[in-house]
Amino acid sequence: MLLNPVISKLSGKLVVLASASPRRLEILSNAGLRFEVVPSWFKETLDKSLFKSPYDYAVETAKQKALEVAHRMPFKHLKSPDVVIGADTVVTVDGLILEKPTDKQDAYRMLSRLSGKEHSVFTGVAIVLCHDKSGSDTDYKVVDFYEETKVKFAELSEEMLWEYINSGEPMDKAGGYGIQALGGMLVDPPESPAHKIKRESDEAWSLVNSLSEGAANGEVELLENGKDVSQSSMQEHIVIGPECSRQDIPHSIVSLLDGFKASKTLFTASKLKVFDVLNSSNSLTLEEVAGQINASVLGTERLLEAAVSLGLLERVKQQNTSVYRNTEQASRFLVSESPESLNGYILHCNDMVWPLFSHLENAVREGTSQHELAFGKKNEDVFQDAYYSKDEVKIRFMDAMHSIARVTGKDVATAFDLSPYKTACDIGGCTGAMAYEFTKAHPGLSVIVFDLPQVIEMRRHFQPKEADDRVSFVAGDFFKDDLPKADLYILARILHDWSDEKLDVLLSKLSKMCTPGCGLLVSEILLDEERKSPSRALLQALSMTEGKQRSPTEYSDLLQKHGFTLKHINHTDNLLDAMLFVKEDPNDRRTLLGCSSASIETAELE
Repeated sequence: MLLNPVISKLSGKLVVLASASPRRLEILSNAGLRFEVVPSWFKETLDKSLFKSPYDYAVETAKQKALEVAHRMPFKHLKSPDVVIGADTVVTVDGLILEKPTDKQDAYRMLSRLSGKEHSVFTGVAIVLCHDKSGSDTDYKVVDFYEETKVKFAELSEEMLWEYINSGEPMDKAGGYGIQALGGMLVDPPESPAHKIKRESDEAWSLVNSLSEGAANGEVELLENGKDVSQSSMQEHIVIGPECSRQDIPHSIVSLLDGFKASKTLFTASKLKVFDVLNSSNSLTLEEVAGQINASVLGTERLLEAAVSLGLLERVKQQNTSVYRNTEQASRFLVSESPESLNGYILHCNDMVWPLFSHLENAVREGTSQHELAFGKKNEDVFQDAYYSKDEVKIRFMDAMHSIARVTGKDVATAFDLSPYKTACDIGGCTGAMAYEFTKAHPGLSVIVFDLPQVIEMRRHFQPKEADDRVSFVAGDFFKDDLPKADLYILARILHDWSDEKLDVLLSKLSKMCTPGCGLLVSEILLDEERKSPSRALLQALSMTEGKQRSPTEYSDLLQKHGFTLKHINHTDNLLDAMLFVKEDPNDRRTLLGCSSASIETAELE
């Protein structure tokens, strides 16, 4: 209501938001403002040491963002804006300004610094008023202000830190977190008798517009009790009442109760191509989405609302309706054509894993896989008939493996210095997605992908846009046929899947192939030594395959029996970790006869 006089006088004016931030877009949309979005090209490289306070830095950055768009639009967009709005947010703690993290390690450093402390979040806002003078000149008047919000974090465990970082949310947020979404869990709610937002400033904001006289020249004044509030501040304390901080409610258990519903919501939205449909357009109404996925309006509405609550989609009000769009994470990982898409693996979980877990009680009682109960065929028959008899199903399974390899491949390929090796063999390498990441990361390396003939035949459906003649494909069964000769062998997501007897066959074959110094790179989900985490590996084990999940010590013991010594471990913080083994020289007396916890610690540090 407060903004209605201003908004009505902006009717017919070209208002531009100089930001692609979905959160800022939503704020202005909810205020009823009609505007266009033109993201700023301003490089946020201002020297922080030149500013007396963090809010001065945030305001100046916001100002430069807005001015860049105001100057660019007449030439690049062939139209002149009347009002350009720029904003910038920074987090400050211990005198340091924290902006968006550059990578996961940077996010870890930021969040560790915030753990258990109160910090300030400053948002600077700059409003550029553009007025065309006679000729081709334009006058720019800038009104700016800032807000400060005090936030206190709880003491954060290592597990919570990395779980949040691995969600991907910190990467586009100042300070490495977003309080509106998952980051809200990091905040330590203070004790308070009421649930409210307390503003420390007793002076009420009034947003007054002099457009009655100055509408023609686009001048807007921000007044606080009649005074110009350019560079004024307002502090906010977010105070959460006792109803939000009850310790007697088992929130983690409640989350588990609903966990399967959340998974099925993701599976269904992927199966119905919701994320692909929204990717083809900037935003769509409920009815438009329902029409494109061929579903009822009621069912689509409930699916979209659930997806919004899970952070998979965004809902934004525009005029008298609401539209839906993908979140940044959905665009990156859930759209099927995205380079890092997990769509194939999600559909595999829906079609193959979900039916197995529907019979988990029987699996636990019997200690065996429930393929026959879930699919009407025995395990070995399902593998042949379902996975490899029909091209459509074969491609679907390969797409699942391709999805994981594309997301994890770069981190696995760059986990170690592989410069001593010139040739590698990716055993069970499927589409070659992992192999291509290895050749990208190591220019002197060529990789042979070794997999079943049916898989090699279908790999053409997954060829990269740019060919790489350093990746080649050889067909064969790694249990029965001879392996290609190489000086580095790669086993990614292989060892956890097979029984000890079958692994003995494979690893004995590898041991005979390898000369001293030959490398073996193992990529799996590594359990901690107490076998308590990560839960993803332990949950995966419930599918009751003949194999098992292992800790670094257990993998080291397994490989040591076949003459391979652990040299390095890399916990990548991706879906897969990596271990590098080297074939021992049997004549070297220094060769270890067993793997102790001390040797594991040495490998961790190297």
